[in-house]
Amino acid sequence: MTEQAVHWFGLGAAEWQAVALSLKVAFWAALLSLPLGIFVAYALARWRFAGREVLNGLVHLPLILPPVVTGYLLLMTFGARAPIGAALQEIGIVFAFRWSGAALAAAIMGFPLMVRAIRLSIEAIDPKLEEAATSLGASPIRVFWTITLPLALPGVLAGVVLAFAKALGEFGATITFVSNIPGQTRTLPSAIYAFLQVPGGESAALRLVVISIVLAMTALILSEFLARRMAKRGRGA
Repeated sequence: MTEQAVHWFGLGAAEWQAVALSLKVAFWAALLSLPLGIFVAYALARWRFAGREVLNGLVHLPLILPPVVTGYLLLMTFGARAPIGAALQEIGIVFAFRWSGAALAAAIMGFPLMVRAIRLSIEAIDPKLEEAATSLGASPIRVFWTITLPLALPGVLAGVVLAFAKALGEFGATITFVSNIPGQTRTLPSAIYAFLQVPGGESAALRLVVISIVLAMTALILSEFLARRMAKRGRGA
């Protein structure tokens, strides 16, 4: 079946391919960064240690740096000729110019939003609840799993969805690190950029812009809805 023959909701095969790849990249970016995001958020919210401010700065650095710089640093670190990239390639792990690299770039760009949402949620928990559980003999790990994490779930959920939404719209770091290869690394933003570079591509770009807005708004509304439900359930409502 030719690309011109495939038109669902007005989108051609190349456009649907970009949508599907963006969802795949955003899903894995949010999912794989979640464990580290929870750990870092908890460390920043509850621990006092040397270098804490440095860690906080490094976490939020992707929000300050131009995305192209982040992409360049990823290329210099995980590229085929970079020491780390070459070592990973020996065991079959390749990031540069692959969809997995797009997921890595998107995860890094969305990580600060995830950490901030989870951290604020943890800081809003009354420390006396954790202290009471500790005084009753619960270990720190058990306190975390039974007290802290359940109470912080609204923030965790919000962080995941924000990271997901950010990953859907990531462009600068992604295109620098993995380029714009159709079917491999061409996500929604890079597809929009590509369509705008060719004559007659404006209509396809506009359709993808609409899809991007709908996906982002859906993610944000869903995040707010679920966070409110979890918060009410946490209060026993």
